[in-house]
Amino acid sequence: MERVTVFGGSGFVGRYIVQRLAARGSIVRAAVRNPEKALFLKPMGAVGQVAPVHGDVRSEGSVLSAVRDADAVINAVGFWNGSGNSFDTVHRQGAARVARLSREAGARRFVHLSGIGATETSPSKYVVARARGDRAVFEAFEEAVVLQPSVIFGQEDRFFNPIGRILKNAPVFPVIAGDTRLQPVYVGDVADAAVAALDRPEGGTFQLGGPQVYRHADLIGLAMTLCERQRPRIDMPMGPVSLLARVLDLLPVPTPISGDTVALLRDDNVVGEGAPDLLSLGITPMAVEAIAPTYLDQYRPRGRFRRAKMA
Repeated sequence: MERVTVFGGSGFVGRYIVQRLAARGSIVRAAVRNPEKALFLKPMGAVGQVAPVHGDVRSEGSVLSAVRDADAVINAVGFWNGSGNSFDTVHRQGAARVARLSREAGARRFVHLSGIGATETSPSKYVVARARGDRAVFEAFEEAVVLQPSVIFGQEDRFFNPIGRILKNAPVFPVIAGDTRLQPVYVGDVADAAVAALDRPEGGTFQLGGPQVYRHADLIGLAMTLCERQRPRIDMPMGPVSLLARVLDLLPVPTPISGDTVALLRDDNVVGEGAPDLLSLGITPMAVEAIAPTYLDQYRPRGRFRRAKMA
C-alpha cells in the first residue's frame, strides 16, 4: 500500500491533499509542526490511515523522521505574510531539505507546491524565495514535479474571505492594483493535481490556473455581488501604498499589508501561454462562480441562513 508524507498537511491546501490521498487508499503521514492541532485530519481516512506527525522543514532530524519509509512526499508548506529571512528559510532551505532527504530515504516521487511567476528578479522576497526553492528542489530531486498555482480560492482561503470581511465591516473598499490580472484556481483542483502528479513517470513544472482570467478589480466586484454588499471603491495609487507598507513593515506585529504584499500585486499572476497546466494533468478546472457562492454567502447582510423577504 502506498505511503505518502504530506508536509503542511493541516494547511489550507494540505488538508485537501490529505483528504484525496485517503480516498485513494494511501497511508498518509501529515507532517506538521504541531500534530495535536492536526488531529482533525484523522477522520478523513479509516482508523490508522491518516497520522499527524511532527515535521518541521527547518529541522534535519524532524524531516528525516517524517519521510522515513515513504513511497512519495508532497511539500505543501507555504506562507506569504512573512519576512525575507523567513521566506528563504522555509521556501528555499526548507524545500531543498525536504527534497534531499526524501531522495535519500528512497521516495520514488516528490511533489512541491510553489507559485506562478516564481522568478529571482522579482521585487517580492516571497517570489524570489519560491524561485530559488524550485531550483533547489530540482537540484536535489531531479524527477520532482513542481506545481505553480495562481491565487488559490476555497472555503478557508485568504483571498475572497478577507474581501468579504472588509465588505461587511467597512463603508468603502480600497482597491490596490485593480488592473493586475489573476487566474484564481480552486483549492480542490490544486489538491487533485498534487495527487495526479504522483502517478507521472517523469517530473516537470505545471502552472495551475482556473478557467478564466480576471482583473483584480473585477474579482472584488464579483465578491460584492456574491456578498450582496455594494461599496464605493477607492483606487489606491501604488506609490503611497508602497510607502505605507514600508512603514508598517517596521512594526513588530503582523499588519494587513506589507511591502512584499504590494510587490506581489504589481505583476500579473496567470498561466503562461503553452505552459503545462491542469488539463495536462487530466483535470478540468472549476470556475470561481461555481465555488465562491458556497462560502461567501456568510458575509451577506442577513447572513447565510436568512429567509427570503415576504412578497
